[in-house]
Amino acid sequence: MTSKTIRLTMAQALVRYLCAQYTEVDGVRIPLFAGVFGIFGHGNVTCLSEALEQVQERLPTWRGQNEQSMALAAIGFAKAKLRRQIMVATTSVGPGATNMVTAAGVAHANRLPVLLISGDTYMNRLPDPVLQQVEHFGNPATTVNDSFKPVCRYWDRITHPAQILSSLPQAIATMLDPADCGPAFIGLPQDTQELAYDYPEAFFAERTWTIPRPRASRDQLDAAVALLKTARKPLIISGGGVRYSGAGEVLAAFAEARGIPMAETIAGKGAVTHDHPAYVGALGIEGTDAAMNLALDADVVLAIGTRLQDFTTGSWTTFSPDARFISINAARHDAHKHQSLPVVGDALETLHELNSALDRWACDPARMAQAQSLYADWNAALDEGQAATNAPVPSYAQVIAVVNKAARPEDTMVTAAGGLPGETVKNWRVKAPNTFDCEFGFSCMGYEIAGAWGHAMAKTEGDTQTGVPIVMVGDGSYMLMNSDIYSSVLSGHKMIVVVCDNGGFGVINRLQTGMGVPGFNNLLKDSRVLNRDNPLHVDFVKHAESMGALARHCDSLSDLEAAMDWALGTNRTTVLSINSDAWTWTDGGADWYVGVPEVNDRESIRKAREKQEAFRSKQRQGV
Repeated sequence: MTSKTIRLTMAQALVRYLCAQYTEVDGVRIPLFAGVFGIFGHGNVTCLSEALEQVQERLPTWRGQNEQSMALAAIGFAKAKLRRQIMVATTSVGPGATNMVTAAGVAHANRLPVLLISGDTYMNRLPDPVLQQVEHFGNPATTVNDSFKPVCRYWDRITHPAQILSSLPQAIATMLDPADCGPAFIGLPQDTQELAYDYPEAFFAERTWTIPRPRASRDQLDAAVALLKTARKPLIISGGGVRYSGAGEVLAAFAEARGIPMAETIAGKGAVTHDHPAYVGALGIEGTDAAMNLALDADVVLAIGTRLQDFTTGSWTTFSPDARFISINAARHDAHKHQSLPVVGDALETLHELNSALDRWACDPARMAQAQSLYADWNAALDEGQAATNAPVPSYAQVIAVVNKAARPEDTMVTAAGGLPGETVKNWRVKAPNTFDCEFGFSCMGYEIAGAWGHAMAKTEGDTQTGVPIVMVGDGSYMLMNSDIYSSVLSGHKMIVVVCDNGGFGVINRLQTGMGVPGFNNLLKDSRVLNRDNPLHVDFVKHAESMGALARHCDSLSDLEAAMDWALGTNRTTVLSINSDAWTWTDGGADWYVGVPEVNDRESIRKAREKQEAFRSKQRQGV
């Protein structure tokens, strides 16, 4: 019996296959691929765009302004959807493709699914060298798309139309695997896109994908139970994997019932609300003093769904040398870090099994009492730092407090690089689960506004948008990438952007001067300019208005409070700007391992080096 076939071009078949893929979210069957961000050029406009145009009502294509930013928007969408629904980003050959490499790094570091599709040069090489082709003299098969290999979990170049039959299912399986999750890249040579092939009709049958929940080995689970039962001063570290597994509520109940204080990573922030009785704030360099003090005397650390980045571990100084780690993680690589007792499995399922195996065990109530006392002290310090003063320029903490107070439970705070990650992680009080997105796995300047566009899309059903992404962005990141203000106005997805203007790269200036180097090339006042007495100041209000947004500058915290009320009621993206202090930062958290010159004539640098050496002496050496 001969199987039925459908004759399609490779590009048409790829698009038809994507349209046939589904997933299930909260019991509702929905398309796995929610849409495409696209900028068309000669590498994808003649064939791939032809295929996408035919299905635009089922798989909508959204026009981006910048290849990197539209891929960042796809990443923000994936975060908002907790990795259960995926966006596609497509570009042309050459610079269009390489512009997405940074975004691929963001998705890879943060373990987030996004499908990246770029045009490629001709496999037959007849017209070589073509426009935007870089030529490798000794390796003609190399193109710029090879640059995606280090920052993608799955990479393929389709050199024959039949190859998508095996490649596309593997790409999707990778993106949905909690252990391997990350970006998938597909390169489409221009002459391969146009070729027709007789595809099996069964290839296009609708399929509903489920995200696997791997169970832990019984031996690993038993060992973890035995170790945890020895703990007198345990501590939980809740990472991003807890949120993506949907384990936040279960972990919070587990922590409270077992009497174990619960800290979090930056990626994990938002699994529980700020006022949960077991919660003690973020841990590490941008964390709370409460979490740090609890980590310093912890004897057993239960790390769940975290890759234990240096900002979480204080560059591995925030723990006793004798502390033992239990690491629950779907990824074997992460579970085995720092000689942890590994428990390789899904966070939600493993927590259920761990809770059952612990039977009646609970920590001494004194541990939770200690945690709650420390956290109360931390909140009192926050209240003091956030209180309005008569200072001519408000601090980040004061600005964040005003925005946080105005935000509704359904609104999501979005930020990324610069000083705002540390300040929001410390000062933002989460009102509802999964309403906080700080991209700090790759610390990508420019993610803020682009990522918020993706969040706004994720919050939109039909013509109704539930909740608004509230972007907290510094003037430096704003200047790097802001064109998705226009994208969001064009597409009708609203966000509120709060620009904190501190006159340059304030947090890097803090690191530079803190390590003994005079301020240099970070703040505008320390940069090489033609007129040092009057450096050009950007009018963020006029700039935002020129892209169709509503905008207002705020001269004070009371102005900002009124402006937030106004912004929440507007009908499109709204930008608020306010000057902020580049020198006032919220106290708390651990130190950081950074490079300081070993030899220098400047006394300030010699002292900074001495402090670094003393700090490094406290590092755990991988045991």
